[in-house]
Amino acid sequence: MEKDMTKGSPLRLILAFAVPLLFGLLFQQFYSMVDTIIVGHYLGVDALAAVGATGSVNFLIIGFCMGVCNGFAIPIAQEFGAGHEENLRIFVGNCVRLSVGFSVIITIVVVLLCRPILQLMRTPENIIDGSYLYIVIIFAGIPVTFLYNMTAAIIRSLGDSRTPVIFLMLSAVMNIFLDLLCIIVLHMGVSGAAVATVVSQAVAGVCCLIYMKKKYAILRLERSDWRWNRSYAFKLCNMGIPMGLQYSITAIGSVVLQSAVNGIGSDAVAAVTAGSKLSMLMACPIDAMGSTMATYGGQNMGAGNLERVGKGLKSCTILGLLYSFFAMAVVFVAGRQLLMLFLDAGEGAVLEDACFYIRRNVIFYFPLAMVNIVRFLIQGMGFSRLAVFAGAFEMLARGLAGFVLVPLFGFSAVCFANPLAWIFADLFLIPAFFFVRKKAEGMMQARPTAG
Repeated sequence: MEKDMTKGSPLRLILAFAVPLLFGLLFQQFYSMVDTIIVGHYLGVDALAAVGATGSVNFLIIGFCMGVCNGFAIPIAQEFGAGHEENLRIFVGNCVRLSVGFSVIITIVVVLLCRPILQLMRTPENIIDGSYLYIVIIFAGIPVTFLYNMTAAIIRSLGDSRTPVIFLMLSAVMNIFLDLLCIIVLHMGVSGAAVATVVSQAVAGVCCLIYMKKKYAILRLERSDWRWNRSYAFKLCNMGIPMGLQYSITAIGSVVLQSAVNGIGSDAVAAVTAGSKLSMLMACPIDAMGSTMATYGGQNMGAGNLERVGKGLKSCTILGLLYSFFAMAVVFVAGRQLLMLFLDAGEGAVLEDACFYIRRNVIFYFPLAMVNIVRFLIQGMGFSRLAVFAGAFEMLARGLAGFVLVPLFGFSAVCFANPLAWIFADLFLIPAFFFVRKKAEGMMQARPTAG
């Protein structure tokens, strides 16, 4: 169902859009969690560390793909907000063509470079083969990553955050059965977890594509809508590539940090893997707020409603603050029990380190909330290049931790690397929003004169 976010209470609209999106993000994390739980309990700590050692490079590449798809959807949201249906369809046609090209090129390059990257990251010898098997299969599935994220982003740009969730629920159930089949029955090891993830996401992507074509008249493209349009393609890339680079630049710092963790040993890798999985799960509401603000900002920018943009930011910031306190309470009360989803009780030292890691991260969830809310709002307003600089600030902070702090202070420094990155990003993003708002006001004032 299409949803116009240019009218009505910003808080209610944000909540109505974010809640289904939250379930979608939870199910995306569910994919990863099921892999981690089954791998950790059935294959052991080394296998868990093998999967965990790929986390940063996985985020580097898959994050770029997701960012590009989300960026491609911004012009579509703006045209929907402005009521320009013909332009919207041309953008969708060019979005599909670009996504196919990007997915093929990226897949070929990263599959060939998998092992050299893992070696460069100093992946421990006892887990590097398992890491390679897992990540090469995930990267071979990049076309289905593009398929799901592209179709889901287009649907969300029309204000429908529910439909992609339904298909993710279906694929998440499939992922559980495939994990159990591939790992326990077929004894495929860590490669089985990767195969289950790729196949399940492919199902979600195909379902979104079929639904999109059948249910949305506004997305039923004619032959003329598929024609290559250089200016439209340029605008899509101008939004998508910076948004993808923002993820990748951020991930470069994570790769540096992961390399430092790898140097501490496989037990530290396992602790960070478990702690990161729980942290990503707890941060899903914050991620939902960010993605919501991208669509909200895009539609209201397209409609010229800058006052509503500010009101939406205020409402979402309050939600972010309230959730940060809630997440902190959950982690400090039940964090150890939740971490035992990924680790056996007998892994006492690893469990203690993972608990230390997640508690230090959750204390700083409000700065993380501001990173997501403000960055995605800026992107939705059409200023995605600025958001790249926020990623650069995060990269610098994690690089500082990986190169300087971890060698000096060991595992404790690892636990504060993410909070440091979030604070660095906020120092740039918050002033950047006021700059963007002022520039957008000038653009709005120029519209009537230009007409």
